[in-house]
Amino acid sequence: MDIWNLIVAMILGIVEGLTEFAPVSSTGHMIAVDDLWLKSQKLFGEEVANTFKVVIQLGSILAVVVVFRQRFFDMLGIKTKKSAIENPSGSKLSLITVIIGILPAGILGFAFADYIDKNLFSVQTVVIGLIGGALLMIAADLLQPKVKTETVDKMSYRQAFMMGLFQCIGLWPGFSRSGSTISGGVLLGISHRAASDFTFIMAVPVMAGASGISLLKHWEFITGDSLPFFIVGFITAFIFALISIRFFLKMINRVKLIPFAIYRIVIAIIILLMIM
Repeated sequence: MDIWNLIVAMILGIVEGLTEFAPVSSTGHMIAVDDLWLKSQKLFGEEVANTFKVVIQLGSILAVVVVFRQRFFDMLGIKTKKSAIENPSGSKLSLITVIIGILPAGILGFAFADYIDKNLFSVQTVVIGLIGGALLMIAADLLQPKVKTETVDKMSYRQAFMMGLFQCIGLWPGFSRSGSTISGGVLLGISHRAASDFTFIMAVPVMAGASGISLLKHWEFITGDSLPFFIVGFITAFIFALISIRFFLKMINRVKLIPFAIYRIVIAIIILLMIM
């Protein structure tokens, strides 16, 4: 495997890591970088390319686990020294709340996965998703009610379920799972930071399950020749997702969603120009 293949893996890993959990649609970016450019390089067959996308997504998921590891420990009942320090009142996000949140998208995603893969993954549908998601995010910021829930630990079962319904919108490629879910949380009176925390935590079981099943189906395409390509992409996606998540969580309460919505519209225009 030559150096150019590894550079390609790094480029895709960077794009995946920076965009997977920010409300800008990683699918839209992957199409702009992969489908409209890198596929023209014809480095590997389509099956290997699809397997690679699954592998780098797992790198991004691992980054979320690292960032929120204490919350996952608490939800699973694993006591650590930080448990009492970070939650002195004992109030914390429960595993039941997360399960309630992931049910809607989990059920719909399982039922319509094949249909979505076959009919909705096109440049045109992704552009629609990018613009539609941007409009939802703008509406969420403009119509935001008074914040009633400041932290994810105070979320109710009803709020979790409603955010789960908004997450279903993100099944449309380009709409962005995080963009639709955070917007839904804001419209429910949850702070931007709390909605973001819950969105990222919910993403782990949903994405890990979907990626795990997909990886099992494509396992045969991970060969000795392509292994360095997968490893570089996985590590790059993990590192840049780690940076992206921490940066996003620090700034989201200040910048809100509209700047990301404007960026999405710009990306949609760029993609349209690339395919004209």
